[in-house]
Amino acid sequence: MELSAAGLELIKRFEGFRSEVYRDVAGFPTIGYGHRVEPEQSFAAGIDEAQATALLENDVRQAEQAVSMQVKVALNQGQFDALVDFCFNLGAGRLAQSGLLRQLNAGCYQEAGRQLLAWDHAGGRQYAALKQRREAELLLWSAGVDEPAPAAAAQG
Repeated sequence: MELSAAGLELIKRFEGFRSEVYRDVAGFPTIGYGHRVEPEQSFAAGIDEAQATALLENDVRQAEQAVSMQVKVALNQGQFDALVDFCFNLGAGRLAQSGLLRQLNAGCYQEAGRQLLAWDHAGGRQYAALKQRREAELLLWSAGVDEPAPAAAAQG
């Protein structure tokens, strides 16, 4: 499964584009569409939107792979998109250790979706932008009213 256009738009909307390195709300150096700058990377001259898009595509692929590896139940497109955004924003490790993933892999789709809303803090503080992002993820999650068919189970 791959991130849909709606999922990509959600990431771009909440991340925004920045051509210069900045510190995100958790204090990490970031550039482009929310790309966390690795220690070996240098963007002293900044980047343009084409470079930011290339970084975003790579980061999204990593988030897609993390979701596909960790989720053991079938997902509809909205659920997958919400989880990819969650991983993109918070990291695969946060998903791996979350009650959200435990609930989801136990087949409790509604409870897992509600768990998204708990992730609106960074550095011990609640942020309105994170609250809005989690609400947007829940809307994507809930867009597919029917649960996915077992034949569409995630690989893992």
